Amino acid sequence: MSDSLVVCEVDPELTEKLRKFRFRKETDNAAIIMKVDKDRQMVVLEEEFQNISPEELKMELPERQPRFVVYSYKYVHDDGRVSYPLCFIFSSPVGCKPEQQMMYAGSKNRLVQTAELTKVQAGAGLSVRERWCGSWV
Repeated sequence: MSDSLVVCEVDPELTEKLRKFRFRKETDNAAIIMKVDKDRQMVVLEEEFQNISPEELKMELPERQPRFVVYSYKYVHDDGRVSYPLCFIFSSPVGCKPEQQMMYAGSKNRLVQTAELTKVQAGAGLSVRERWCGSWV
């Protein structure tokens, strides 16, 4: 996919929220859900969650609309070390309108670059509430 394709810019307020989220000190699982504001041609904050499990998060995502998610979670390594990685999730369930899918797909790279994220999990084709689980983390 071309890095030069940009359909929507990232809201400056969201950029600041993502920066703070990236350097948060809390140790609970947390998420930021983002959507595309079609009228403003901009990726904006939809909702923010603290202390949310992967199962709870999947219930917060719409069944027929794409969303972007940044998820911070506790990960215990085999050797006992604990880390708190950030994961970028692009959820594009079956049944989305093609126009929506194009807007989200064309905005994904810019959002990943803006948030300075490296672990991207594509959720295209997932029926979010039926098949999405915490195994991807």
